[in-house]
Order: sequence, then structure tokens, then C-alpha cells
Amino acid sequence: MLRIINQLDDAKAELQRICDRTHDTQVTEKEATVREIIEAVRQKGDEALLHFTQKFDRQILTRATLRVDGAQLDAAYQQVSQGLLKSIQKACLNIEAFHKQRVPSSWVTFEDNGVVLGKRYTPVEKAGIYVPGGRASYPSTVMMNAIPARVAGVSRIVMMTPIGPDGKISPAVLVAAQEAGIEEIYQVGGAQAIAALAYGTETVPAVNVITGPGNVYVTLAKKQVYGKVGIDSLAGPSEVLVIADSTANPVHVATDLLAQAEHDPMAAAVLITTDSALAEAVVQEVDKQLAEHPRQTLTEKAIAHYGVAIVVKTLETAAQLSDIFAPEHLELEVAEPWDLLPHINQAGAIFLGHDTPEAVGDYLAGPNHTLPTSGAARYASPLSTETFMKHTSLVQYTRNALADVAADIDVLTRAEGLPSHGESVRLRVEEGLG
Repeated sequence: MLRIINQLDDAKAELQRICDRTHDTQVTEKEATVREIIEAVRQKGDEALLHFTQKFDRQILTRATLRVDGAQLDAAYQQVSQGLLKSIQKACLNIEAFHKQRVPSSWVTFEDNGVVLGKRYTPVEKAGIYVPGGRASYPSTVMMNAIPARVAGVSRIVMMTPIGPDGKISPAVLVAAQEAGIEEIYQVGGAQAIAALAYGTETVPAVNVITGPGNVYVTLAKKQVYGKVGIDSLAGPSEVLVIADSTANPVHVATDLLAQAEHDPMAAAVLITTDSALAEAVVQEVDKQLAEHPRQTLTEKAIAHYGVAIVVKTLETAAQLSDIFAPEHLELEVAEPWDLLPHINQAGAIFLGHDTPEAVGDYLAGPNHTLPTSGAARYASPLSTETFMKHTSLVQYTRNALADVAADIDVLTRAEGLPSHGESVRLRVEEGLG
């Protein structure tokens, strides 16, 4: 059952507890396991991938079958409905259109004294995206990771996804990959897949950036290879926070909470409302919808452990509590969402109004659904084209411009005890005077 909290201090404590839910007491043991997997892949390459696929996924592959072949890719189109294909294609168009608006442009400025300054943006050469398997099929994750990379200009995109219990990869995932522009797919999952992307094997190429969500072992592997490669984030379980007033529909609010809770037993579903009657109605509606929920067991666990309804006096207080939690997804189910928006500073994605459920962002709207979790929205941003790009500073000085700053550079280099820095400027200036 969704718990109701009416006291502000209790609400703050509960939000902090939920935010800290990913702090695993067994994480040290898991880190050691991941470290061993990564080292095995570094040392043994494909042999280690085949070993761990058999050990963890109970599937026997060969070096030749690590990569999904053309026949499998072609067959996937015959296994999805035309309706699903059209929806995937529409999502691809929307996601691409949105991310094309965010491609950073190189720039230079020309100062009057002859100084030229600028910034040059270039894509990474190779990107690896991880698409989880397990409880569900995630074609949306494929599109959300692959399309920004392609829009950024990445020339080689490699996808890793675990092989299913039936020895196959979801056809929807394979179709989404092809529609998003990926055909280099390896049926490897877990920490071993991340290690392969970071260090390369005989078959899998090493990449520059790794993105995509996964279980705790995938997340810990990304953490351990960071530095060797770039990563998008250390994603935790999904979460939604709904701010609602008396104009919200309790049936809709309950469904939106369950839409996150059904992801994972550790998913968080939080309601903050100014209407106590709405809170009571949402609690009853959650119970009602859970009774016949197809993923009842895991969804009930999420609601029981990380679901809460908080009643506050004002929407401004609701916004303050929301900022404390810094939710991955924030829904503003209030009469005037744009009026409340200026009071919100911390959120991965914000969904405004009664007719904008978070699910529209998960699949079709266009903005990325790979978002900061567990409070990371205080400092992090959604996955975007910038994730797959890097920028280089451009600097050019004329001899006269260098002479203008030589004295200041000399003072600073002496203060730091780095005489050759100052000498590199002085010699050039003196040559110009001669």
C-alpha cells in the first residue's frame, strides 16, 4: 500500500531514505566480482566472453556467433507486427528531430588585438551502447542511445545486449537497432560486455564512450572502466515524482506511479499533493490497479518499499521537496504547470500538465529517456548528442598580442615557480622587438 505522510520533517527523511536506496551493503563483494570479470576479459578476450555467457546466461556461443549476423537481423523484421514497426519508425523520427536541435556548433572569435579564440566540437570515433535484457524488451533504450550518437556524427556504433533464455534476442530490439542505424550487434551482456567495449577483444572493438543502463553489475563495470573510456552515467533504478493539486485525476496519478513501479522492485513512486482527499483516492486506486497488474509481485514490492504520498500545504513546498529528491522524472499534474515550473530546479525531465504522462517521454516525444537518477539531477543532465562529442579549445596570438600579456604571464609563472613558461613568452617578444 502507498503510505501517506503529513509531516514535513517526516517527508524529508522519507525522501532521503528513498534517494539512498541504491546504497547496497554487498556492493564491495559485487565490485570484486566485477573486477575479476573485467580482468578476465582484458586477458582472455573472446574466450572470457564465451565463458561468462555460458556461466551467467546459460547459452553456448562460439567466436563466430558472438556477433548477430545478417540473417538474424533480416528475420527480426518478419517477427514484428507492422504496427510495431511503424511506431518504432515514428519514434526514431521524433528522437532524431529533437536531438538535431542540440548538436553543438564550433565557434571562433576574432579580437581587435589579433587574438583568435574558439571551440571545436568533434564526435568520438566509436561508441558502445548497452541494452539490457531480463525482465522486458527495450527497443526504446536502443533508439534513445543510438540516435543521439548517430546525430552527433559517430562513425561506428557498437551495441551489446544479452542473449535471452530462449537463445534469441528480442526481434523488437533488433528492428529498433536497424531503424536507428546500427547493424553491429553482439549478443553479450553483463559486466563482461562493458569490459569488452572498454578494452576490446579479438571480435569486439574497443570504443571511446559507453552508454546505456543495466543491472548493478553493469553499473559497477561502467564505474570501473571510466577513465579508460567515457560513460554517460551510473544509472540507478527508475523513479517518478508527481506533484498534483485538486485538479488532478487520481486514476491517472495512480497509473503514472505504477508505470514506474512496474520497472523494478527498487523503483520509486512518489506523490506530493496539496489535496489530502486526492492522496487518499490515489492510495485506493493504486491498490485497485495492483490487484490485477500483470507484473504484480515486483510492482507491489516497489510500492511497499519506495512508494509514498506526501501531503503539503502549498505547491511551493511541494517544489522544495521535489528539489530535495531531484527526481529522474517529474510530473506537474497541476492546474497551472508553467507557473510552478520556475520553482523547480532539480529534475531529469519535467512533464507539464494533466495530459503529459511520463510514458510519452519514455517512448515517443523525442527528448531522451536516459536520465540522471538517485539525486544525480542536481549536477547531471539527460543523455544527448553532447555525450558522444568532445570539444577542443582553439587559441591563436599574434606577436603584438603576445607582447601585451607578456608581463602578466611572467608574474604568474614566477609565482608558480615555472620559469620556462615565462621564458617561452619572453623569447618570442624579444625577437619581435629585435
